[in-house]
Amino acid sequence: MAKYSKVWYYMIYNAKSGQIILDDTTMDYVSFGYGNKILIVIPGLSDGLITVKGKSLFLLKPYRKYLNDYKVYIFSRKNKMPNNYSIKDMANDQIIAMKKLGIKKANILGVSQGGMIAQTMAINNPDFINKLIIAVSAPKTNDLIIKNINEWLNFVKINDHKKLMISFAENYYTENFLKKYRLIYPIIGMIGKPKNYNRFIINAKAIEEFDIYDEIDKIKSPTYILAGENDKIVGIQASYDMYDKIKNSKLYIYNNMGHAPNEEDK
Repeated sequence: MAKYSKVWYYMIYNAKSGQIILDDTTMDYVSFGYGNKILIVIPGLSDGLITVKGKSLFLLKPYRKYLNDYKVYIFSRKNKMPNNYSIKDMANDQIIAMKKLGIKKANILGVSQGGMIAQTMAINNPDFINKLIIAVSAPKTNDLIIKNINEWLNFVKINDHKKLMISFAENYYTENFLKKYRLIYPIIGMIGKPKNYNRFIINAKAIEEFDIYDEIDKIKSPTYILAGENDKIVGIQASYDMYDKIKNSKLYIYNNMGHAPNEEDK
């Protein structure tokens, strides 16, 4: 009973939503935990559809075991983005947000597109990075990434949210996971549909232009690379490329997993 009471205490009193002012716009984040170490989580392209705003309690659950040791922040991209907003711009804004919160150094976990942002931060602002975790990401765009981005942008162009979400699911998850997930396909078109797709399009086009492969050997932070063996979004080779070029790195591959081992593997 005491165990569950403590968890509820964390959830009710410790989780919060916040907002950073960046020039003429804002950046949303959620935070929880009261440890001395800082963990910043940067999500992937899905942030182009649904931001973290107001979702602190929902996002807290997977991090409960870390709340004694860490203060965890999960950031969205800023709310108003120019059409040419690049991964480098996103990385710069993330550093500005850290400064505004008084965070001088942090462990950074970047997932998918978030991993691209995290790598760029580690190259251009190494003093702000303690340890780096790059999950299911890549150091540059590749043919597989372009194929997926083009397919998703085509669904956006015809305003078919259901096909967009099904394409995400079919490419993210393993067949075993999809057996349960497909049960919601009849209503999946109602999940996460934004008022417009401008934010998603800008994020997607930033991925298409991304390439820091020739610079990632500049990353000096201890780096942990996480990959899914059967990743259909970025491919497994991208993780080997990062591992080969980042000297102080380790690579862990989730066997038989795709682009979402964080959801499928406990």
